[in-house]
Amino acid sequence: MADILLIEDDVAIRTALSRGLRELGHAVSSSPTALDGLRLAVHDRPDLIVLDLGLPDLDGVELLRMLRAVSQVPVIVATARDGDAEMVPVLDAGADDYVVKPYSAAQLDARVRAVLRRSGGDSGPEPLAVGALRVDQRARTATLDGAELDLTPREFDVLHYLASRPGEVVTKRELLTEVWQLPYGGADKTVDVHLSWLRRKLGETASEPRYLHTVRGVGVKLVEPS
Repeated sequence: MADILLIEDDVAIRTALSRGLRELGHAVSSSPTALDGLRLAVHDRPDLIVLDLGLPDLDGVELLRMLRAVSQVPVIVATARDGDAEMVPVLDAGADDYVVKPYSAAQLDARVRAVLRRSGGDSGPEPLAVGALRVDQRARTATLDGAELDLTPREFDVLHYLASRPGEVVTKRELLTEVWQLPYGGADKTVDVHLSWLRRKLGETASEPRYLHTVRGVGVKLVEPS
C-alpha cells in the first residue's frame, strides 16, 4: 500500500481514480488545484504524487519544478499526449514516469508499484526505536510502550525527525527548515508549541523530561531514558 496524492481538476476522473486506487489497497488524498496540491504535498508528505498537467491555476510543469524545490517524492504525471515535445520538458523537470489519458486505476497501480520499486519505496525504511518509543515512517505511526500515540501529522514529522537523530541536538531553525520546509526562517514559537504538545503525549514535561530534552540556547534532543 502507498499513500498517494492525486492532483487532478476533473472531478469525475478524480473520483473514479481515488475509488479504484483505494480498492487496490492504497490510501488516497486528492486536490483539484496546483497550489492546494503543493500544500498537501508539503504538509502530508505522501509516498507518491499523481499529477495532471492540465490544472486550472498553474501549469503542471511549473508545479513539478516547485515540488522538486522542496521534495524528492516520486511523481507520475498524467497527460493527454505522449510525444517528445510534450514529455521531454516534463521528465527534465523531475517527473519519474507518466501515463497517457485515458488510463485505468489498474494501469496507474502498476506504474505506482514500478516507480516505488525503483525509488526503494515499496518496503520503506525500518521503524526507528529509541527506548520504548517506536516510530514507523511507512505507517506514520508512533508507539510508546506498545501503545499508539495520537499525533497530528506535524507532530509525527517532528518526532520522526528527532528519532532519526537520537542523542543529537537539533536546533529550532533546523526543524523549521527540514520539517516545516521554511528555509528562510519562521516562528520559533511554532516549534516550541509542537514540542510542548509532544511532551504531553509522551507523558513528560519540560521540567521533568524523559525523551525530549531541551539544551538551553541550542535546541532539543531525543534520547533514551536512563
